[in-house]
Amino acid sequence: MTERARRSLKASPDGIKRAKKAVLAFHTKIDLAAELEISRATVQKFFAGKPVGRENFHHICEKLELPWQEVADISDDNTAKLQLHRQYSDINVAVQEVRDKQHASIQQKCGMIRVLDMSQPISLDGIYTKVNILEKIIGRRRLGVEELLKVCAADDFERPGLGKIIQNRISGLEAVNKYPKLIVLGKPGAGKTTFLKYLAMQCSLGKLENNKIPIFITLKDFAENDKTKLLLEYIKEQFVSYGIEDSEIAEQILSQGKALILLDGLDEIREVDCYRVLQEVRSFSSKFHRNYFAIACRIATHEYTLEEFTEVEIADFDSEQITTFTKNWFSDKQEVKSQKFIHKINQTPPIKELATNPLLLTMLCLVFEEMEDFPANTSELYKEGLNLLLRKWDAKRNIEREQIYKKLSVQHKEDLLSQIALKTFQRGDYFFKQNELERQIADYICNLPSVSTSAEILQLDSEAVLKSIEAQHGLLVERARGIYSFSHLTFHEYFAAKEIIASSDPQVLEQGLQDLVSHITERRWREIFLLTVGMLRNADYILMLMKQKIDRLLADDEQLQAFLNWVKRKSSQISSEHKLATIRAFYFDLDLARILNSIGGTLDLSRALDECFTHKLTPNLALDLALDRTLALDRIIDCAVQPSRVVNSVITRTLERSQIIDCELEQQLQQIYQQLPRENSNKSEFSIWWKNNSKDWLEKIRSIVISSRDIGYAWQFNSQQVEKLKQYYEANQLLVSCLISNSYMSRAVRQKIEDSLLLPIAEQN
Repeated sequence: MTERARRSLKASPDGIKRAKKAVLAFHTKIDLAAELEISRATVQKFFAGKPVGRENFHHICEKLELPWQEVADISDDNTAKLQLHRQYSDINVAVQEVRDKQHASIQQKCGMIRVLDMSQPISLDGIYTKVNILEKIIGRRRLGVEELLKVCAADDFERPGLGKIIQNRISGLEAVNKYPKLIVLGKPGAGKTTFLKYLAMQCSLGKLENNKIPIFITLKDFAENDKTKLLLEYIKEQFVSYGIEDSEIAEQILSQGKALILLDGLDEIREVDCYRVLQEVRSFSSKFHRNYFAIACRIATHEYTLEEFTEVEIADFDSEQITTFTKNWFSDKQEVKSQKFIHKINQTPPIKELATNPLLLTMLCLVFEEMEDFPANTSELYKEGLNLLLRKWDAKRNIEREQIYKKLSVQHKEDLLSQIALKTFQRGDYFFKQNELERQIADYICNLPSVSTSAEILQLDSEAVLKSIEAQHGLLVERARGIYSFSHLTFHEYFAAKEIIASSDPQVLEQGLQDLVSHITERRWREIFLLTVGMLRNADYILMLMKQKIDRLLADDEQLQAFLNWVKRKSSQISSEHKLATIRAFYFDLDLARILNSIGGTLDLSRALDECFTHKLTPNLALDLALDRTLALDRIIDCAVQPSRVVNSVITRTLERSQIIDCELEQQLQQIYQQLPRENSNKSEFSIWWKNNSKDWLEKIRSIVISSRDIGYAWQFNSQQVEKLKQYYEANQLLVSCLISNSYMSRAVRQKIEDSLLLPIAEQN
């Protein structure tokens, strides 16, 4: 009897019920027997609860996709119980043995990474930044353009965050625990492979699913290895390479659900192998369904249907992840460089937009590591990023993707994207509907040689091109169902600028530059100006166009021209080693701040012309800066915690600087300052005095400052004039940014613009 128990098993009453439900997937029980190549009598015995040979019992349960341990009746069979216990014990021993033997291999395959132009591989553990997961795919949201604009709008709407989302994120590890069968989707360079390698390493180290074996498979390698080989055989070969002599141990581990199976690059398989590999993945994951699975795939590729899998999307990096990645990259030894990098990208929104993509962030770190800065001509940086996505990323990993539309070269794609970018940007469209996008694509490709002009065929081809650009390069992204945008506003702007300078016809180029200059007061065009200037072989023409357009902004307003005349007059009175243009910018900065009622001048324009300007102010300039701060005390006080201390600090600085330049001025100011309450007066006493007397007190100071220093005028401009003056200032900031952008221009034009900067129209040559 004991011998028989070892050789046979029977189904329990509950097991029979489950089996009868599962067998409905077959036409009849006879079909089940036929597929298993066993006798009908054996199948009938199984469903009757009679003993069946152990091997046949296992095969029947496996075909019905039921765990045999949950079907078998072992309630009265102590031997079977002992054998089952021994089997579980044996499998746990086997898991530990495999884990020990495979660790070095997993470390070699997944523990080091080397991408782009790294001179040597680096440890994954040292650089890995935890990913966040979106449980709902971005491109499948049912939102309209207006709703997307509300979601993406930033405080400064001229630079909306195209990738901004409102759904909650969960950590990558949380997603793996939550969904045993997972398809991880993401844009090119989103970090899908790195995430799967991280999972493999964490499992191997016992920090994730420590009772499972990590099995990492690059599906491209599997597809090209042996077209007749099954995944199970491929995994068995991996186990042999670990030094596991028992060829059946792999199947036992998989049957017991003791594996974390990581399948990388479903989208990287060649078209000819796609159906076969997908069918094998589907069959394998169904057969060994008790294991954990994670499959990485680019978003917007073929519609892969794996019914039992949950699809999630890797989210773009947020500011915290960018900071973490950067600190990891530069490490403790380069902490200063790390801080400088973070500061630099925070000061440059277009570059920070690129940093949300891990691949592009890696590129930025490599550039910064070499230069300790980013190129002054940012068009070079963006060009490198686009070249990476369009050409280098797949090539460096030896991936040859199927050309969905073979007549469209990479250069054609760039030209097409440039046309789309400029047309949509001119209309103010950051998001565009799929049908409109496909029409623009059709208008472009219909001019290529040997292309059908049939409307129906063009429609199909344009859709294929759109999906190709999205899936292969990630430059166009579906933000909601049927609604697209560029992946980054930076790329939208870059391609628009590229289109402006693309024409070989001088007249067309000239008209394009003139059209661009017509937008000089619109802040959303700022980056396109900088990029266009950076791309031109010689920027003289557009810079002079910009200068002329800026000068005309205030040309017809006598009051504003009088203000510019004062800026010129005051600046010419100052003896300094600084350039006159910088001094004019200094006084413009100060007075514009008071006109706009802001707290002190930022000196942005003067610092742009000379970044060291405020560190080497001459005594005259330092005095006028201190006097300006004194006249701004009424605004500063509102924000001060200890008003009297702030007032005394400003006054002391002003007296010290006036003593150096003008003793008479110092004496006059001393007399007025003595009217203040004593320095040790309490806050209430000071506040009452300030409320009752500050207006007259400040006017007395203003009168003295105007008389002795020719500054401090209370300009009486209306709201329209203030807005014009603000536009004029910002346009000049843009012009100066172009001048210092390391773009090519003649020395004569650069000097001419600097010499006439901020001068009234009558002084322009």
